[in-house]
Amino acid sequence: MASEIMVGTTGPEGTIMVEKETFSRREFLRKSGYAAGGVVGGSLVASLITMQILEEPKRGKKGTLLDGSYHDAFMFFTNRDDFRVLAAGTERIFPEDEHGPGAIKLGVPFFIDHQLAGAWGNNAREYRQGPFYKGEQTQGAQSRLTRGEIFRQGIRIMKEISQQDYNGSFQDLTADQQDDLLLALERNKVTMKGASSAEFFELLRAATLEGAYADPLYGGNRDMEGWRMKQYPGAQMAYRKHIDKRAFVEMEPQSLHNMLNK
Repeated sequence: MASEIMVGTTGPEGTIMVEKETFSRREFLRKSGYAAGGVVGGSLVASLITMQILEEPKRGKKGTLLDGSYHDAFMFFTNRDDFRVLAAGTERIFPEDEHGPGAIKLGVPFFIDHQLAGAWGNNAREYRQGPFYKGEQTQGAQSRLTRGEIFRQGIRIMKEISQQDYNGSFQDLTADQQDDLLLALERNKVTMKGASSAEFFELLRAATLEGAYADPLYGGNRDMEGWRMKQYPGAQMAYRKHIDKRAFVEMEPQSLHNMLNK
């Protein structure tokens, strides 16, 4: 079966010439595969964007911002510097120490990126109609901004203060300088529009802890290292073998992904 389509070409002196071009079904399917390839190629484009933002090798060393995990893909941030500020902030909130890895090695920055791109970041399941008034402490956040908008503004202000007060990028400041800036946010000493800096800091802190301890299926808690530090068993099928034991039982943690593969 053959089909005819109209093809426009530019003729002499800029005129438009319309021609008929005949395609067999086989030819049409072959050429339409280019369009399908564009959809599949979207993942390749996303990977290239990720590489450009982080400026890391295709497979970085384990524990870097880009260590080859399939979760290391951007869904919200498109600015390299913004993501690095976020990563540095999470690392100060959940730093690496003698007990285990910090936020970056646990994949927390990517966890937050993915959460901001989804329903949580867009406040999709919340009542969003006005009027918006400053709420009491018992009422919680009353901002007209989504969490994604609060994060974008908060990170931009962190960058501005870092340049004004320390003449450098937040991720390049000393640990004490970073802590001072984060404390100023927490104590509501920084002016933001539509939300308070304390609200932004609390969102950042809560999301960091969630990324450190959530099931790895969601992108954080890489290799279940967050659970191992707490000796938390994760998503076990049952505890029948251990329920009667008096001594503390150390168990290899299991994620939802492990359960699906059993």
